[in-house]
Amino acid sequence: MKGKSLLLLSLLLLSYFNVFSQHTYDIVFPSTDRNQKCKTCFDAFRQKPKEVKFSVKRDGDKLFFEVNDKDWFNTLFVNSGDGIAVDIVVKDRYACAEETIANTQLRGFLLKPVYAQALKSGLRTSGENRFSVFIGNIPEGLLNDEMEFNILFLSNRNLCQYYVIYDLESYAWDLLDMGMYLDDLTYDTKKIESETGEAYSIRNKTMKFIIPFQKNKSNYSQADIKPIYDSLRLTDFNIKTIDIKAYSSIEGIPQRNIELQELRANSIVAALQTFQKSTIKTNVTASENWVEFFNDIKGTKYDYLSNLTKKEVRSKIEGAVSREMEPILKNHRKAVIELELEKKDKYSTASADQLLAKFNAAVTANNLTEVEELQNSIFEKIRSKETSSDILNKMEIPLQDKFVKIFNKNSAYKYMNDFREALIVYDELQQLEKLVPKDAGVKYNIMAVKIKLWRYNAIEIDEVSLKNEINALKNYGIGSGLIARMLVNYHIIKAENYMRSRDYANKDKAVQYINGNYKKFPLSDYDYLSLAQFFSFYANTDLAVELLERKARSIDIDEDLLFYYLNLTLVDPDLTKDPDYRTVLLNATNMNKQRFCELFNAVEKGGVTFQLLEDEYLRKNYCESCNN
Repeated sequence: MKGKSLLLLSLLLLSYFNVFSQHTYDIVFPSTDRNQKCKTCFDAFRQKPKEVKFSVKRDGDKLFFEVNDKDWFNTLFVNSGDGIAVDIVVKDRYACAEETIANTQLRGFLLKPVYAQALKSGLRTSGENRFSVFIGNIPEGLLNDEMEFNILFLSNRNLCQYYVIYDLESYAWDLLDMGMYLDDLTYDTKKIESETGEAYSIRNKTMKFIIPFQKNKSNYSQADIKPIYDSLRLTDFNIKTIDIKAYSSIEGIPQRNIELQELRANSIVAALQTFQKSTIKTNVTASENWVEFFNDIKGTKYDYLSNLTKKEVRSKIEGAVSREMEPILKNHRKAVIELELEKKDKYSTASADQLLAKFNAAVTANNLTEVEELQNSIFEKIRSKETSSDILNKMEIPLQDKFVKIFNKNSAYKYMNDFREALIVYDELQQLEKLVPKDAGVKYNIMAVKIKLWRYNAIEIDEVSLKNEINALKNYGIGSGLIARMLVNYHIIKAENYMRSRDYANKDKAVQYINGNYKKFPLSDYDYLSLAQFFSFYANTDLAVELLERKARSIDIDEDLLFYYLNLTLVDPDLTKDPDYRTVLLNATNMNKQRFCELFNAVEKGGVTFQLLEDEYLRKNYCESCNN
């Protein structure tokens, strides 16, 4: 089960309310005098820190209002007529068989309002920084329906705010990966995972290629695949995995397009397999390239196609139009290939114990070349889980100048393999620094570990001194991009600390620094996720959207990253009306249609909210893709 964090979407009230013919109790629906009657309520919401969250929680047939700030709760309910009511909305309202959705302010079944005295007297602590109060029961006749709960905020019995709660999927995230110097700078290949778990492995070497294909042909040009051949001949690596995303242009029969791309991908796999005897693990996906199609027709005479359904687009570009568009379509037939390589290991058949004995003997003999080769072989045994990381502590490396690189690599790998070793590694590296006070790799590794330890309050640091030490890395030849990445992490930690102390003003300043500096260095998919999650978690969703919007329209975006972007943006009607947004939706349905459709489930069933289907554009896309 992936982690969830509740966010809120405020809907503007109309001047006149079209209400269901149901019991509305004593609620008043103000018209022209709404601003005056709702002034107290509006002031409370204007003064609400953006970090304050509230929601409706269900327990069986009982509903509770939950909030994370008791002080703000008390400012909201002052007068006897200030209160809350719940509008229970069922998903059947949005059935695709319905031509249109009724334009009503209340979307479902309204429960009896609960007012200030009952709310304040009934408020109870329900967890750390969480408070809840009972606000009503679900009618028996609705208990088996897929439903959601909207909140009406009342001021002197006047309806002033109507809120739809949506559920934003959240993921485990971290500081931006600073890497560690081994032979060169090496990063963790972290995968985007739910908050219940985090997976990563230490990266070997990756290569990425794009191979174009000719129309209706499944074989590739030798000239196109030659760069892969040449690159592999020049390295001492084996191919460990091949990930191929194969794309067809969008004209023609969909099933034939997919079959053709699978044939193309498999022909590439077969060619690459000839480089080695060991079987290469492969992952092949195939889809039509609607994403780049809509990107590439923007601003051309074919731009009008952007507003049509897929079926309508196919019918428009048959025959002569398809031939006319060939200069565009030919760019969409291709395979994006990513190879993970592992260094050829002449000791691969040796056991871990044999490698350890050979390593220690080579150290005694001062055979540095063999020491380095054996060290890398031991690292590979750990990475492939053929031995435990305990072997690292049995490698006898003298604290001497000639073994500095070996010692540094051992400590760095120990840290990358298990963060719980961070304090031990920090002490080891500080000892090594005394021996080589100007070694860039040692200096960088110390700083990377120090920043991480500071984040988890494992060591005490002087913040000003730490910032100066990060900037001073340039004196040892560390690049400006790496320093900028460390400084962004420095301010992420500062923002977290300010947030804990509720110093929102300084937290915002730290966020502004991060937003102004992350473009100074390249980001991995996990970095994109970490930054976007950081911005969103600290109530700067607009910055998260800005960070991801261009990447969301690229065909090689990580699936989880794309769906995280959808969670951030599906609730914004201004964005969903943008023709460019259709590209994002098509990207999602191409990658994982089932997952896309599940976004429109009820919050309780893991969706963002089915009330997204109030948006006619999203409902059209949902019914086209998901109404099977």
